[in-house]
Amino acid sequence: MSATRYALVVVDMSVGLRRHRRVHSGRRRVLSSLPSSSARDFPRAELAVLFTTVAYNSDDQARIFREKLPSLNVLQVGSGLEEIDERVAPIEGEPVIVKRWPSGFFRTDLDERLRAADVDGVVVTGLTTSGCVRATALDALQYEYRTVVPAEAVGDQGTHEANLHDFEVKYADILSLN
Repeated sequence: MSATRYALVVVDMSVGLRRHRRVHSGRRRVLSSLPSSSARDFPRAELAVLFTTVAYNSDDQARIFREKLPSLNVLQVGSGLEEIDERVAPIEGEPVIVKRWPSGFFRTDLDERLRAADVDGVVVTGLTTSGCVRATALDALQYEYRTVVPAEAVGDQGTHEANLHDFEVKYADILSLN
């Protein structure tokens, strides 16, 4: 059964990820696909659009995750690096959910916001396919949302294709925008 009402969840398309070399090529691909897959082109009047970003305001937040990926330490609240890239920036009323871990759902109010919008499906876009997109898509499934990942609107370096295959087999519907 298909979802009756989808929301777009734009994962971690932040200014700071420009500086993160592991996802740079994936980010370039996601941004280059924006004319056909961006939040700007999504039917915003009809559907909810939500953004996530990673930012920290304390050294004890997500410390093990940050030990594994020390480059995240620059993503401090108020640094500007946590801001959403201007090419997909939210319009008035579209929330940016600050998260500390990979999933947009973990210890955030994303599920509550989606339920309040009467959403039963999500389109997950953004960075990185193997990390935060994967964690958000997996949690979306576990929260019982029909989950779609547009192949051209997510990015990663090296593991992108393997993760898309894994998504399709286990967690989400993979659709091509072409």
